[in-house]
Amino acid sequence: MQKPSAPEPIDDFQGWLNALSQPTVLMELAALGLCVLLAWALVRGLRRALGMQDERSIFFGRRNVDGALFPLVLLCLAYVARDVLSKFVSVALFKVAIPVLVSLLVIRVGVKVLQVAFTQSKWVKPLEQTISWLAWLLMVLWVSGLLPVVLNELDQISWKVGNSTLSVRNVLEGALTAVAVLIVTLWISAGIETRVLRNATGGELSVRKAISNAARALLMFVGLIVALTSVGIDLTALSVLGGAVGVGIGLGLQKLAANYVSGFVILGERSMRIGDNVRVDNFEGVITQINARYTVIRSLAGRESIVPNEMMITSRVENLSLADSFVYQSTVVSVGYDSNVELVCALLLKAASDQPRVLQEPGPVAQLSNFGVDGLEFTLGFWIADPGVGQGGLKSDINIAILAALRANAIDIPYPQRVVHQI
Repeated sequence: MQKPSAPEPIDDFQGWLNALSQPTVLMELAALGLCVLLAWALVRGLRRALGMQDERSIFFGRRNVDGALFPLVLLCLAYVARDVLSKFVSVALFKVAIPVLVSLLVIRVGVKVLQVAFTQSKWVKPLEQTISWLAWLLMVLWVSGLLPVVLNELDQISWKVGNSTLSVRNVLEGALTAVAVLIVTLWISAGIETRVLRNATGGELSVRKAISNAARALLMFVGLIVALTSVGIDLTALSVLGGAVGVGIGLGLQKLAANYVSGFVILGERSMRIGDNVRVDNFEGVITQINARYTVIRSLAGRESIVPNEMMITSRVENLSLADSFVYQSTVVSVGYDSNVELVCALLLKAASDQPRVLQEPGPVAQLSNFGVDGLEFTLGFWIADPGVGQGGLKSDINIAILAALRANAIDIPYPQRVVHQI
């Protein structure tokens, strides 16, 4: 793609209107419409060929014209159409259409990358609007031919910093370059994250999450270095700042650094994974997120606990589903001393086995566990494989079935007995 050249400054608005009112403009308009149809067909065909009809991406978006690929293809076709038409007629419409398409491409790429990289950040929307306004402003300056004049004026405003001279133009160009580098870095990291986390579950998801976080941190660091270099900042001057940051981490930020290191240790060791049922500091729930600094645990009641990763490493953590997802449950039943022990055990086993959530291997076990004050105490133990669904409801259903079975077989459930001696 050849480098676009700025159009001549518009000295006469009437001359501009006369250029756009020529009959050849209809030919340019037809060529531009043909470019739009071809771009739409190419993007649609490519989307179907890649099997991405139901997927959202930076290139394709939710619809054919919603992603960054459509304005890119349209811009390339517009350049080709302009070069072909310029051999036969004097083009006027394409001098406006191409800057508009360039601005549209910049806006689409910036917005889509920010939406994918920061899905829940509140500051993404204002930043998207800022990118849109800047892109359209530069397009207007480009079309009107005022862009070289403005850049020349900005180049005249300069100041001396050490041994180098900076101007407003250099700073603005460096800032735009830095933004472009960071957007490309976020684009690459978002693509890596999508590829790595695709079809990942359980422990594999935790490891892939660690790889994704490490890749994003590395790419952001490299992008930041390139961006600072493009602005004109001497990186050797950052050595003092790096030493100060190191001292700060060693003293005041050691807890924060410990949490980040612990996060990578958890993801690397796979001792705790997303989806595990754990108990930390008397709080039991399922791990829903393992971030670099903290872990989110959600209880069955809907409460969420944000636990620092250092606590997950240094404190005692009960992982109820490390080896497998089986969880042991039990309930205690008292019957009269004259009851048939074998019959009671059979009734207890049947009450547990009839519940579909109770595992048959290992199966439920009924035991005479204690000779109580008021009667014989039996313990019914059973295993379940889905503790995340809930445990209290299943235990209640089993107790109701036990009570109905004991009453149907005339087995006495003794009341507490107390003897009062009169002195």
